[in-house]
Amino acid sequence: MNKETERSAPAARAAVSRRGVLLGLAAVGAIAAADVGGFLYAGGWLTPDALTPSRLADRFEQVYGKHDGFRRNHAKGLSATGHFISNGAGSAVSTALVFQPGRIPVVGRFSLSGGLPDAADANATVRGLGLAFTLRNGEQWRTAMVNIPVFLDNTPEGFYERLLASKPVAATGKPDPERMAAFLARHPETTAAMQIVRQHSPTSGFGDSTFHGLNAFGFTNAPGVTAAVRWMLVPEQSVQPAHPGQPPSRNYLFDELIRTVAHTPLRWRLVLTIGEPGDPTHDATLPWPENRRRLDVGTVTIDSVQTEETGNARDVNFDPLVLPAGISPSDDPLLSARSAVYARSFTRRTSEPIQPGAVTVPQVLG
Repeated sequence: MNKETERSAPAARAAVSRRGVLLGLAAVGAIAAADVGGFLYAGGWLTPDALTPSRLADRFEQVYGKHDGFRRNHAKGLSATGHFISNGAGSAVSTALVFQPGRIPVVGRFSLSGGLPDAADANATVRGLGLAFTLRNGEQWRTAMVNIPVFLDNTPEGFYERLLASKPVAATGKPDPERMAAFLARHPETTAAMQIVRQHSPTSGFGDSTFHGLNAFGFTNAPGVTAAVRWMLVPEQSVQPAHPGQPPSRNYLFDELIRTVAHTPLRWRLVLTIGEPGDPTHDATLPWPENRRRLDVGTVTIDSVQTEETGNARDVNFDPLVLPAGISPSDDPLLSARSAVYARSFTRRTSEPIQPGAVTVPQVLG
């Protein structure tokens, strides 16, 4: 054995050992239906300072407090049901059954970002819409979308840091400006993403919001061609600017949603954006060029909303890696991170005492 081989052998054995540990953890994660790959990529899972799903869930509790029975993020929400009617156009880019012509039931959840289940509604708060499509072969497609066109972070570590930097100070109710400035100095990608978000003013409510999937995914069609795809829901409702001034109630966004759906269904067009070679698939802070091909693949209709309770969307984990055949994850590290943290949040809240939510449909409708 020469000196070069002698030097490389321990490293090789260490690499094999590390690979064995990671494969073992991946197997455990598969059994638990939680993909932890996004947190293992740095190879530091077993070190004291490693970012794990538990630490990220803990960070939400550190910033917002612990609220038994609620999601650690997007804690305030309202369940919904409806359907998706596919026009068949999506079959050109994916074999997923969801894109074959026909009607598919969906379960949804409207929400506001943050870990406070009783937070006052605000125009500037990020709005969320999670959907679970149930396909006739038993597969599901789950997606969690928001009303901003890009995400503010491109790594789990950046998101973890920003959570603490954005924690309101008791004296002002706003983030510490020095702490936030220091964070932004280390993360220019977040500064750039914030500038993009500021160019998209919030609309009057949930019903006229455009919801973006943010992350890229691989769509594979029948000939076996895979393309990078992002998607969004574009409202068919007339889009109105957010109401200025003092809101009529703490739950005004949800109250308006409840009243509207009680009288008429809400509809969105599901639009796929097809990426081209070179478009970033690993970084959700970067938008794709506006001239990319867009494909209208059908209509999502929400015709009922419900107070969150056992058996409806309150109990659904909108894991972005629950995908049907024909759709696959991209190389975006946030996907595995989101999947793992959603699973940890789900495990925690379902083992805690159930608390009533702040939004109650019968109370609004009288």
